[in-house]
Amino acid sequence: MSVNLQQLGRAEVPEIATTLRNAGISGAGGAGFPTHAKWTRLDDVSFLVVNHQESEPNYYIDKWLGRSRAEDFASFFDALLEQALELVVVCAKETDRERWMGRFEDAVDGSVYAPERLPLDPDDESGVVFAYTDDRYEYGMENVLLRLVADVVLQNELPMDHGWIVQNTETMHNVFHALDEGDPVTRKLVHVDGNVPRHRFLEVPVGTPAATLLEAAGRSSAELDDEMLADGGPGWCFEVDGSPAEFGVKKRTNCVLVLDDEVVAENTLGDGRINVLNAYDWSGDHETEPTRIEPDVVRVPLITNPDFGDVVAESRPIVGEGAEVTEGEMIAVPGQGAISNTQHASIDGTVTAVTDAHVEIRRDARGEGSSTYVAEHERMVYWTWCRECGEYVARPDPEHLGARTEYVCEDCR
Repeated sequence: MSVNLQQLGRAEVPEIATTLRNAGISGAGGAGFPTHAKWTRLDDVSFLVVNHQESEPNYYIDKWLGRSRAEDFASFFDALLEQALELVVVCAKETDRERWMGRFEDAVDGSVYAPERLPLDPDDESGVVFAYTDDRYEYGMENVLLRLVADVVLQNELPMDHGWIVQNTETMHNVFHALDEGDPVTRKLVHVDGNVPRHRFLEVPVGTPAATLLEAAGRSSAELDDEMLADGGPGWCFEVDGSPAEFGVKKRTNCVLVLDDEVVAENTLGDGRINVLNAYDWSGDHETEPTRIEPDVVRVPLITNPDFGDVVAESRPIVGEGAEVTEGEMIAVPGQGAISNTQHASIDGTVTAVTDAHVEIRRDARGEGSSTYVAEHERMVYWTWCRECGEYVARPDPEHLGARTEYVCEDCR
């Protein structure tokens, strides 16, 4: 069954994890791992770290969310502390405190740790703590941050093995909306920078082509001579395969950069990671509030990070070419595998292509004679899931279906 914020304390952990999977939440940055996988361990944890570091010099997503959505976080933290956790630690840079953190601190009313007081002892604290750190790039990495803030050393373990969940701020905001309002993830906050006329901070539908982002920054995607497109920030990004028109914004995409080929060649590290922090001047006139963009076409990825292909299964499309969909409608269910996610239409429109990698939706194709189509083996069904294991079921056996969301699958029976 789906769980809301008021039911959090009464819900079983599998129900909470299933709710987050139904919402299609992945890490909104970094590796982009399906978020529900962490929350399946909720019984094992007592502490939450909200990674509010935002190490990249041209990023404002988390800072803006913390300031503009402070009351949302305050409500969410209250619910978590009342029903599930003992301590929430918001980890931010001390250099951001004066400009960005005042409203966040006021709304939450937590205690404050300056850098010299760290690490804290979680057993001596409760409620919400704002833990401020020095400004160092590596503090954005969860293993480094946990060691700094809580003296937790991760070797081959996960934070949950030590009683912690770590999430970045945008991911937590998505979790809040999934539990508070049942909202799936259909939009992403993203930056555009590098060799573009202006730095942009945008709010876009998931799957928005990078070409649309470049145009919003005053740059034609057809003119990348001796240049390349990268997905990520200046200190940690990777070359985009394919053209800007083919690349769709993923749930983990925080930034796209246009970079010089020569500079990239000189600053590529192991595993293809590009670090151009010192190769460009990243200061300047930055946008610090997002502008909403509405593209005519999106390509919703079926997996947020293909590098996890051995661990995370691609989502399975349940729509076909010609299907008319609305924003928020489920278009792909979790694939076969221990970990997989749900995908949703990020705009209203018509499905114009379904590939192994994405579902393409166009606004302007609706109403031009295409007929509604749902994958044949799923036609005219409603979706439910097993209350025990969370597995999706297309055609529930009426004999074992009580309330609409109280189905138990054959394996669990």
